[in-house]
Amino acid sequence: MQTMAQAMAFVQAEGSLNASNAQDFQLSLMERIHCDSAAGLIVDMSKVEALDSAGLISLVSVLKQARQLRKRFCLCSVPPAIRIIFELTQLDRAFEMLEEVPFSLALAA
Repeated sequence: MQTMAQAMAFVQAEGSLNASNAQDFQLSLMERIHCDSAAGLIVDMSKVEALDSAGLISLVSVLKQARQLRKRFCLCSVPPAIRIIFELTQLDRAFEMLEEVPFSLALAA
């Protein structure tokens, strides 16, 4: 039996997720979510400093794709300044959010 951390792919997001890089970020996440060996994807948001509507749309697009593929898509370690964006848009209800990177995944990363 595999644990969530063993079965999930991992991505460390950092800096600003905005109109200038949202499409590339989305494509990168889409590649990872389509990986047959992964049961899903965890995006560590701890180093994200800013998130605009384009960055948010890219995350929503990947979430939709993950659901179509019947895979999990989790955000973890979302900073308070970024989390408020999810709360104001009520997207905190749509995303699975973890408080921190699962310990076993942190060792593997």
